[in-house]
Amino acid sequence: IFSSLAQAQASVANEVYQELGQPSVFLFCPTEYCSSLCSPSPSQSCYLQTIGQELLPGISVIWTGPKVVSQELSAVLLEEVEGVLQRRPVIWDNLYANDYDCRRVFLGPYMGRAPGLMHRLHGLLLNPNCELQANFIPIHTLGTWFQSELGTCAHPHHAGMETVAALEDSRGPWEGSYSPQEALELALRDWVAEINQQASEPGR
Repeated sequence: IFSSLAQAQASVANEVYQELGQPSVFLFCPTEYCSSLCSPSPSQSCYLQTIGQELLPGISVIWTGPKVVSQELSAVLLEEVEGVLQRRPVIWDNLYANDYDCRRVFLGPYMGRAPGLMHRLHGLLLNPNCELQANFIPIHTLGTWFQSELGTCAHPHHAGMETVAALEDSRGPWEGSYSPQEALELALRDWVAEINQQASEPGR
């Protein structure tokens, strides 16, 4: 019935999306979900070209970056991906994922993501460590990065000026100021306070 796997996947995804009443959030994970899985590159992938052309515009596409676990995300790569998919991607960030090696736990700050990426994203999902408590620093520093990104979006269609002003009033001028080391220190202080609060509760 279909001339390619991509066309079949897009057709099924479109039908399900329409059957569900075109929900505001509908995620599609392509078979080629990172650059290393594309041949020869994202922009020249026949598979991704078909997905971009056939998939209804209201459907969001998941992307993990250059690799399944990407140490860096660049604006150049995201621009290439947006071009071939004909939509901004939703980043499924595996930076902290340890389900492939549970002997390791990742406790560093959110880093390796170029400043000013947010306006090239339709969304960002963080895949965490399997150990619940170990995700305090990853999630906390992601929040600090996000606040910094809001500060760099000085255009109304990226982030409301009221939001940016409120952020600056409550947390200081974040614009272009994200520092992984400072974010880590802030997260550690808050984590110690959280641990001390839990330890002081009756029965703990």
